[in-house]
Amino acid sequence: MDGSGAAHRDWDLLVSPWHLDEQIDGFPAPAGAIALAGPPDPAASELDRLTGRYRDVADAVAEVDRPLVLAGDCLTSLGLVAGLQRRHRDISLVWLDAHGDFNTPEISASGYLAGMSLAMLTGRAPEAISERLGLRPVPDENAVLIDARDLDPAEREALDASRVRRLAADPDAVRDALNGPSAGDIYLHVDVDIIDGKDLSELRWDTSAGPSFSVVEQCLAQIVGTVPPIAACIACPWTPDRIGDESTRHAVTRLAAVIGAELRWSADGAGRGN
Repeated sequence: MDGSGAAHRDWDLLVSPWHLDEQIDGFPAPAGAIALAGPPDPAASELDRLTGRYRDVADAVAEVDRPLVLAGDCLTSLGLVAGLQRRHRDISLVWLDAHGDFNTPEISASGYLAGMSLAMLTGRAPEAISERLGLRPVPDENAVLIDARDLDPAEREALDASRVRRLAADPDAVRDALNGPSAGDIYLHVDVDIIDGKDLSELRWDTSAGPSFSVVEQCLAQIVGTVPPIAACIACPWTPDRIGDESTRHAVTRLAAVIGAELRWSADGAGRGN
């Protein structure tokens, strides 16, 4: 893929301070970022609240040139990709995560919706959200999943049966795999839990040993240098009591810098959802 000029355009900063329909107080909001979506209607069903919030994300993404979204969960990617598809014919996914996010309601042990994010983006259930967003399924062969070291058994089988490409979090392997023709413009998704817990702690979920922070930075540098993304999301699943810490802002700043976004923070460095 020829991304000429893409790596040099400024990013449009958007913040979605939510974990599913839970508003995250103190979520880090860089100076100049646009806060997305107000409080959902408490009388609405969870499905209606989520769909409405992701529709707001899609609307905002469709109106900016090159969105970088900071989000409290991976499911926000549904709205992000739906918004991108309004302006781009074909979207490819490069997804960095300690997990596969490839569960479906039929195989999920927990029913956790955010653990179905990549499955939904590639046309798997539940259609109730995707169809209402106007989200077009991304073909499996246009999706690259990096790391995914912690998989449920049924989720592993589903991935093995799919055509999603899986890569180790190795900079050379990432470069070699992406250095060639690419179908569609690239959406880059980074769940911070891909980083080993020794380098990044106080996240919502425990993970097994993984790549260091510096290795993840090197992987991102290879991605951006090979297939410059048109949009990106940094999913920030820190625990609510730590999401506003200076260390959190520092980690997000480091990751954003690798993809060419210079984040600046207000005096307190944290934002509040609308």
